Amino acid sequence: MNLSLCALQPNEEAVVLELPKEERIANRLREMGLLPGTTIVFVRRAPLGDPLEIRLRGYSLSLRQNEAASILVKKREA
Repeated sequence: MNLSLCALQPNEEAVVLELPKEERIANRLREMGLLPGTTIVFVRRAPLGDPLEIRLRGYSLSLRQNEAASILVKKREA
């Protein structure tokens, strides 16, 4: 099932399918290692819901809620 990154729950794994359409944001995410095909783990959401923390390629990355909402992912089955 394909969904936005912000719809994941803590400790869920997913594979990135599509980055945001806005090129400026997509380029910034690519520079940080978030590419289509990358496996990520959703770590947690801040108490007020923003930002979100994900783990990828051996490091943690915080994203704004609106950025995460525009990243399409597919959950990995256990």
